Amino acid sequence: MAEKQNSQKSVKIAAGAVVCVESEIKGDVTIGPRTVVHPKARIIAEAGPIVIGEGNLIEEQALIINSYPENITPDSEVEPKTMTIGVNNVFEVGCVSQALKIGDNNVIESKADVGRNVILTSGCIIGAFCQVNTCEVIPENTVIYSSGCMRRVQTERPQSYKCE
Repeated sequence: MAEKQNSQKSVKIAAGAVVCVESEIKGDVTIGPRTVVHPKARIIAEAGPIVIGEGNLIEEQALIINSYPENITPDSEVEPKTMTIGVNNVFEVGCVSQALKIGDNNVIESKADVGRNVILTSGCIIGAFCQVNTCEVIPENTVIYSSGCMRRVQTERPQSYKCE
């Protein structure tokens, strides 16, 4: 893993990952192999480390942030919580993800917003402009879509977004 220091915290980028210079990465962040981070994407670890697995795609202006809950200040004595992102996930243009646990093969579409208390299992799609800020575990293969954030479960497993 290549390692670069970034204001007392470390950013670890695995061999085979592509991280554009124009992206912003702050805090204790680990990026797995075959993950691509596009220009203007932001990955910010304030309240604890962020571990991103293999083969993820993080598009322009996507924001992945491990921030403090609203009722906690950064100087309070709180155990840091690690944000874990699995493999083969897609974070589309302008989405925001604060979920501390994301499984594998998920898609967070353009301008979607996933809150800190959401656990995204595997094979889920959060549709464009949908906001999911509840305290819940989203079941596998769930699709959240339309302006009303309606839900359904896919009958087939979604295709894997592996980069070859």
